[in-house]
Amino acid sequence: MRSDIAKCIEQISRAIKGKEDTIELALVCLLAKGHLLLEDLPGMGKTTLSEALASVFGLDFARLQFTSDLLPADILGVNIFENTSQSFSFHKGPIFNQLLLADEINRASPKTQSALLEAMAERQVTIDGVTRPLPSPFFVIASQNPLHQSGTHPLPESQLDRFNMQLSIGYPDFDSEKAMLSEHDDKPKLATIISLEQLTLLQEKVGNVSVSEDVLNYILNLVKVSRESGDFPNAISPRGSKALYRTAQAAAFVRRRDFVTPEDVQHVLQAVFEHRLRGQMNSPTATTFSDHLLQQVDPMAA
Repeated sequence: MRSDIAKCIEQISRAIKGKEDTIELALVCLLAKGHLLLEDLPGMGKTTLSEALASVFGLDFARLQFTSDLLPADILGVNIFENTSQSFSFHKGPIFNQLLLADEINRASPKTQSALLEAMAERQVTIDGVTRPLPSPFFVIASQNPLHQSGTHPLPESQLDRFNMQLSIGYPDFDSEKAMLSEHDDKPKLATIISLEQLTLLQEKVGNVSVSEDVLNYILNLVKVSRESGDFPNAISPRGSKALYRTAQAAAFVRRRDFVTPEDVQHVLQAVFEHRLRGQMNSPTATTFSDHLLQQVDPMAA
């Protein structure tokens, strides 16, 4: 089934041209049972990428536009009194889909943003004292507008920490955009490559990818430096170290290996750590915080 992952990337590349590396990392995030935050300018293909992922894996998909007047009940659902039965019945919200696109999440108020916290961490929601499980697999993709744009509310660090990875699609290169403009079909119909049962099996196999003690020590030393050096606005939490561990396993699996190397850790570290280290800081720097962290830890000394 690992060869099917390459087919998934090929299929999604029909919709998002010239972004194979970003597509691969998005697949890694899904296989690692994580959630994905996409930060980019409007119109860069965030919704298209989300729909394409749902298509190639056959996932139930819902897109919810976050706005300033969106309420938690609009996400989770609500109990409604039915006259016929003289009782309350629960009407599910879009959170009960296998893939939820929380579009422009930082346009909603902090109260509404917090409605996703339990869902993303525990894969369940509690409404009126009743806890309800979410479907499996459950994958949240949130898009975020740059904070300098009007009408945005910064995500708190506690919510940023619940996203395994943050990616940016970026502008297409010249040839990719030329091909996109030349096509008549803006949204090509994508085939389902991997079934739900196969996806669940792949996620289980990711957990069996071997991590040597040296690589584990390398991960822990990176985390330790983030906490003790004083060079970073935020330190990496245990949730963050688990995210790096699991995501490195998924990256090795996608690269058709049954063991994790330091290069796998380095490959995914920026996507997993940068938004955690930076928080909501906006100021550009010559090097990212994750690059600075990598420079401080020698993988051979782990």
